[in-house]
Amino acid sequence: MPELQRLDAGHAPAVLAFELANRAYFAASVSDRGDEFYDRFADRHSAMLAEQEAGLCAFYVLVAEDGSVLGRFNLYDLADGTANLGYRVAQRVAGRGVATATVRELCRLAAVRHGLRTLRAATSLANVASQKVLAKAGFVPVGPAHPADLGGKPGTWYQRDLASRP
Repeated sequence: MPELQRLDAGHAPAVLAFELANRAYFAASVSDRGDEFYDRFADRHSAMLAEQEAGLCAFYVLVAEDGSVLGRFNLYDLADGTANLGYRVAQRVAGRGVATATVRELCRLAAVRHGLRTLRAATSLANVASQKVLAKAGFVPVGPAHPADLGGKPGTWYQRDLASRP
């Protein structure tokens, strides 16, 4: 059974392998991170851990039984009981409800562990799969996302009140 774990230093090799294995798949729906992201991954991973330690973000990975990463689920810009949500799942588990179930679990953790009341997430208009995940996890559209929020692509912001279900 996959386990949602808070990101730590030991996850770095598996996260990099996940990102590299799914790079082309991710680039089909979100902007590619560029070669520098991969070339300087160790520095970026350390910076993320520092942001997490400072309480600015909370990063999670969905880890399979074999230790491989199936997805990344991030809470960022934590402030005043609100945070933004970002996520990506491996192509090999896409379309199987993994993202929806994990986003729901992260919503629970966001309230219980991080004291958040509201989550927001932006998705491009072309990313229908992400729109479905957000809707199934209780998010509702709240307005247009600026293309700068989505790598130059038009999109929509979604929001979820964490006191509500599902």
